[in-house]
Amino acid sequence: MSRWKELPAELDPRVRQLVVRLRLLKDRGELSVRQLATKTGYSAKSWERYLGGRSLAPPDAVEAMARITGDDPTRLLALREVAAEAWLEGRASERAEVPDGGPGQEAAPPELEILLSGAEAPPLPGRALRIAVVAGSAALLLAVSSAVLVTLRLGGGDSPAAAPVVVPVTTAPTVSTPAYDCLARRSGGRWYAGNSRTMDATVAYGSAGPEVAEAQCLLRRAGISPGGIDGMFGPLTRGAVLDFQKRAGLVADGVVGPHTWKALRR
Repeated sequence: MSRWKELPAELDPRVRQLVVRLRLLKDRGELSVRQLATKTGYSAKSWERYLGGRSLAPPDAVEAMARITGDDPTRLLALREVAAEAWLEGRASERAEVPDGGPGQEAAPPELEILLSGAEAPPLPGRALRIAVVAGSAALLLAVSSAVLVTLRLGGGDSPAAAPVVVPVTTAPTVSTPAYDCLARRSGGRWYAGNSRTMDATVAYGSAGPEVAEAQCLLRRAGISPGGIDGMFGPLTRGAVLDFQKRAGLVADGVVGPHTWKALRR
């Protein structure tokens, strides 16, 4: 078992959970960072950052870790998606801090990390390639707009009353989180909260949607708080599920499946 350094205290719990899971898989596979680099295509330095909580491991690296250690890639990628949301939230409030970078640089989204790492990175996955294309297009548009603005100002130099040219900026629409209500009603001997009538859907850490909101409402009805009713299966919801399963005499695995649905709807 490796003797790991303590993770940064300010690391978000959602990111911490992913890093701890990656560390456990590395130990279970008895892999060194050099072996990880050879088997995954990501450099040893990159893996040191990922396992130290200083950078967020890209999806391809997470999937490769699951593959070589025999873990379930679906669940590991779900953990990574939840961690990515937390990582982006943290970077939004700390734009000036870039892990392993110089002062004053703007933080880059984790998906762009492999683009910034040069020769260390494996071939770009589709998502990263799309980000690179969009970033390049935006830079080109900005350069063209600036050139047009300068040309128009110079062209109006003969007239002191020449009006300045304003280049409009179009912002992307804001994506809002769906709102869910808890309208608990009893029907056919079972409780329903108005978001889903499922009895067999499996929802776990990293899941999202109306089934998660339904489980959150039923947990709240049972007197256990899952946090907000937001349809996101995060740490608070998982903790609430574990508490409910223990109380109901079920296997406490933090996953809402047929047996847990049945108990929640009683």
